[in-house]
Amino acid sequence: MAPFLLFALVFASNVMSGFNTPLPPAVYGDQVSILSIDGGGIRGIIPATVLDYLDKALKAKDPTTSLAHYFDVISGTSTGGLMTAMLAAPNSSDTNRPLFTPSEVVQFYKQYGPDIFNSTKPNQCPKYDGKFLQNITSEILKETRLSQTLTNVVIPSFDERKLMPIKTYPYLNAKLSDICLGTSAAPTYLPPHQFSNDDVEFDLVDGALSANNPVNITNL
Repeated sequence: MAPFLLFALVFASNVMSGFNTPLPPAVYGDQVSILSIDGGGIRGIIPATVLDYLDKALKAKDPTTSLAHYFDVISGTSTGGLMTAMLAAPNSSDTNRPLFTPSEVVQFYKQYGPDIFNSTKPNQCPKYDGKFLQNITSEILKETRLSQTLTNVVIPSFDERKLMPIKTYPYLNAKLSDICLGTSAAPTYLPPHQFSNDDVEFDLVDGALSANNPVNITNL
């Protein structure tokens, strides 16, 4: 799996230039706390349930906290990337609060999971058309971009156009909805996600092709 890491396109808010907000210091001095969420499709409800338990335990001590404020970095691949964005994107009604709590993420999977994996195309590849996922992802994340997250995030994806080592470019400050659709585009299940940002074309597929466990890239 290591050779694929060279070709992974990593959307990481803490390595991009041109941001208005500097990287905040680590919560625990020299130690950096990282939350890493693996891929797994609809099985994403499992880590979401675990994170709901953690969130409730933290709120028992401090009702104002959230996972985005507790962890220095949140990383996620595939469905974990979508979860990362939901937990780290700001809420439009209160930009200091996350868009979703872990409990709301669990309900999201229960409510929309069957629809995401419902529009089948018999004897065709990919198996699902991805239209519902695209619509619901765009609806919840709207125009929010990577630089607006409440904490640092790392979301790997695989770009079929760019066979080059990982680099830092300002044009990686894409919309979170596009990043999530790219990292979750599992080959044979969902179509690649194509979009442009700052006149740069992207053709993204599942981040699990390079880093199903995103903690490996988070440490780069």
